[in-house]
Amino acid sequence: MDIWVSEENLPFFEALASSVRIRIIERLAEGEANIKELATHIGISSAMMSSHIAKLEQAGFIITTRSKQHGKVCVLVSTWYNLRMPTHAYHHIQHYDISLGVGQFVKADVTPTCGLATPDNIIGGYDSAVYFHDPKRFEAQLVWFTDGYVEYEIPNYIPPNCKALALEISAEMCSEYPDIRNNWQSEINIYLNGKLICPWISPGDFGDRPGKYTPSWWLSAQYGVLKCYEINQEGVFLNKERKSKDTIENFDLDRDHWTLRFEVSKEHMRPGGLTIFGESFGDYPQSIQVKVDYEKPNISKSTRSNKVLIDSPQKYSEK
Repeated sequence: MDIWVSEENLPFFEALASSVRIRIIERLAEGEANIKELATHIGISSAMMSSHIAKLEQAGFIITTRSKQHGKVCVLVSTWYNLRMPTHAYHHIQHYDISLGVGQFVKADVTPTCGLATPDNIIGGYDSAVYFHDPKRFEAQLVWFTDGYVEYEIPNYIPPNCKALALEISAEMCSEYPDIRNNWQSEINIYLNGKLICPWISPGDFGDRPGKYTPSWWLSAQYGVLKCYEINQEGVFLNKERKSKDTIENFDLDRDHWTLRFEVSKEHMRPGGLTIFGESFGDYPQSIQVKVDYEKPNISKSTRSNKVLIDSPQKYSEK
């Protein structure tokens, strides 16, 4: 993640001004841990550990989940950060983010096995595509299908005469199998405005352990893999690995809304279906997240930064 040296990111830097919190980060870099485990590892009380964890969570270093068995479990958001100096261009970069519920698609064409679920129940019934057109689909926190697509719309809030700099899309996903199969591969393609961003091969439909947020009554896919697609002026990146030379200018963003399609096809060599997780299922408390960076006009080329802000532990908002 790129972090600007700025006043708005003071909580990030203040969180690092503690040897205890540095040691906590070092321990979590090895894997998740609960409050009691961290307190024992560092050698402080659980109450003091909770205070340190709160600061790290507020700064965006970690996320926490609750488990009946393990209590409060802590996980690092990222294992690397890039510091960015506050150039003139920084003050001309604006940000906003959109959260799309996994059931808020506007188009769907799917085949069984398929379905939608809320944290409490199945919407309609299993393996009937008709429920993908039911108004109750907007309540869904889990969507799965074997073949086809779901398509969402993203509002374009970039003001006139402003330039899109970067767009990030993240979602927790896995394959779809009638039961559970950890080695069931699937080629999953995501399209922005009808143009392929890049393919991803899902390793399987995971059920070897409970998802951190998955309701106990749900017995199929338990968790997925959090994938982050970035499109900027340098190309297309999947979890920071460059996948394409297509830049943000190639995705036709000059329209009042954009389309985002998640698709799998039996025509692919690995037609293993698709499951998309929302806030109440899987390992990550999020739906489909879209983050947009844009540049205000009239910035001198001599003072414009060659790079742009790609991510931040803080939620993006209009400055």
